[in-house]
Amino acid sequence: VQLQASGGGSVQAGGSLRLSCAASGRTFNTYALGWFRQAAGKEREFVASIDWTGNTWYSDSVKGRFTVFGHDRKNTIYLQMNSLQPEDTAVYYCAEGPITDRPLTVTSVRSWGQGTLVTVSS
Repeated sequence: VQLQASGGGSVQAGGSLRLSCAASGRTFNTYALGWFRQAAGKEREFVASIDWTGNTWYSDSVKGRFTVFGHDRKNTIYLQMNSLQPEDTAVYYCAEGPITDRPLTVTSVRSWGQGTLVTVSS
């Protein structure tokens, strides 16, 4: 699967941003899509994922503030990020992996998109 991410940018704390990720190269109902992020000096971490049936998973740090939606037949997902905080500053990566009954993990990801930088200032 090829992944093309877009969105990101700079915003003040409390603001919102939306990321998008377009996938191609595989039938939509054969994979899950998600988002990971990596802050400077830290390991890459899971943010959210969704499968084609609409099942979603979130990390505890973003639950209630971020929403992942899309996929189904359009092969595109979005990450709506609200109430952004400085600790959300990171490079965000779109990812593709197998459909399971649990969220994507760094080790289960099969394809990565290019990163997009999100900067939240206080």
